[in-house]
Parts: sequence; structure tokens; C-alpha cells
Amino acid sequence: MSSQLGRTARGVVGIAARCVCGNPTVVATSPRLDDGTPFPTFYYLTHPAATAAMSTLEANQVMPDLAGLLADDQATADAYRAAHEAYLTDRAQFGEVPEIAGISAGGMPSRVKCLHALAGHALAAGRGVNPIGDAALARATWSPDRCECSEPGAALGVSAG
Repeated sequence: MSSQLGRTARGVVGIAARCVCGNPTVVATSPRLDDGTPFPTFYYLTHPAATAAMSTLEANQVMPDLAGLLADDQATADAYRAAHEAYLTDRAQFGEVPEIAGISAGGMPSRVKCLHALAGHALAAGRGVNPIGDAALARATWSPDRCECSEPGAALGVSAG
């Protein structure tokens, strides 16, 4: 993970999703880091190709389109609110942090703020949980179903051959 991030990974409590070759795609992070800092982003996208794909979508102004789904479709808005609640429930298993009570990530439950966080949640929770994260992943050039790792299995110490 640290090699994917280019820095030391902080507060990781587990791998929440992996790409098809087994490398980490999303980590679950403690809601309070070791230095005491509250950290609301429980699901953190780490895979370089996934991160780049979400950055490209953000740069191409996809967020306003996805936010429009919340305004135009009550079922999507309701599912997004449910995704927010599910996110909070998942994070609460690792401790309650009063400073971030009710705050999830990515703009949930009413805005689209960070596709990295929303895609991370969608990958960790599975399809159908976070409709905006799912929509971002559907528009991305990257997919967890095909390996784009520079060294498949390298993070696991597995041979690429």
C-alpha cells in the first residue's frame, strides 16, 4: 500500500478491496489516526490506475453530471443517502469519533465532492451500494476486473508469472 501511495500508509485497519491480480485497491482506515487526528475517509482508494482514472473523471468535469443524478432521480438520491448511512455503520465498527460524527466522505449524502472516495466505497461495499461510486466506476477507463498493475501480485509477494 505504501508503495502505491508513495508515502507511509497511516491508520490502515485492513484491505477493503483488491484488483483481479490481488493487489490492494482500497484500504479501510481507522476513524482516528495514531496521532489522534480524526479521519473520516474510511475507504481510501490506493490503486494508482484507479486513482488516476478518478482524477481524469474529475478533471473532465464528470462530478456535475453525477450530482445531477441526485437532483433528477429521487431513487438515486435515496440510494446515495443509504450509502452514506452504510459507510457510517462500516466505520463505526472501528470506533466512534465525535469530531466526525455523521460525516462520511465524498460529499455524501447530498453532494458529489470526491470521486476517489465514492469509488473506494463502491469497490469496498460492492456494486449496488453506492450509486454515484458505481456510476463513476462505469465511466472510468480503469476496472478492478482487469489488471493494470505494473507488477501483478507484487504487493502480495506473488510471482507475476
